[in-house]
Amino acid sequence: MKDNKTVLVTGCSSGIGYATCLLFARNNFTTYASVRDLSKAKKIQEIINREKLPLKVIRLNVNDNESIKIAIQKIISDSGKIDILINNAGYGMFGPIEEISLEDIKEQFETNFFGIIRLIKAIVPIMRKQRSGTIVNISSMVGRFGVPLNAAYVSSKFALEGLSESISFELEEFGIKVILIEPGVVQTDFLHNLKIKGNDAKSPYYKLMDLRIAFLKATINSNVSSSDQVANTILHAVNSKDPALRYVIGNDATNSIHVRKKLHDREFMKWIREGIFHGKGLTR
Repeated sequence: MKDNKTVLVTGCSSGIGYATCLLFARNNFTTYASVRDLSKAKKIQEIINREKLPLKVIRLNVNDNESIKIAIQKIISDSGKIDILINNAGYGMFGPIEEISLEDIKEQFETNFFGIIRLIKAIVPIMRKQRSGTIVNISSMVGRFGVPLNAAYVSSKFALEGLSESISFELEEFGIKVILIEPGVVQTDFLHNLKIKGNDAKSPYYKLMDLRIAFLKATINSNVSSSDQVANTILHAVNSKDPALRYVIGNDATNSIHVRKKLHDREFMKWIREGIFHGKGLTR
């Protein structure tokens, strides 16, 4: 029964995580919404109090092993199990690889990739003993293909795709399912939280960066997916008796992944280049 399931969602202060933790709680899942900074969870707490939801806010920093340990101990102490882990915490970074420091790239991977590994390593033993569980990793359409001036973020999502596909083999024997969520551009605080490198006027990449950010802003202001759409897809996947490995969300993601499969590498790169840098958009 779904109302007996215990769910941990990371990165819930805004965006996809925020929408997902509320949706699961409103569907009677015992839900733990994790945030790095509890002061950013006031809005969630107000909704919990008003709607009397089965939702608790806990502090968890995916880059801190001790923080993860304490959070998981709290959940196990309260609920005795963890049925679903939704790895959502992450952020975007734009900039040419030449001008992004190695430390910046490591920081990107620390949150977007190694943070997920930390959670998986901490929770898989619990799920394995239960002989059941679901791990949902929030990837992106750019986990399936590269785009310019986004290499650090894209490579972190490529890595997540490979990780998810690989562990799905080894965890299946223990009744643990792995699901990848691949949204296109989503109307969230992504742009506000975006880290941008190489957009200084002195940079040789300045003009390209200007076009790249303009394209992103135009895309976000168009008819893109919402956090609620992503959350509903996650709920549908988790409730499925036989979920797919990958769920693509949004017309932009569906179209781009279709084109990627259809075109040869050089043709696809030309399509991306013209769409982003020459104002043609990613349509076909």
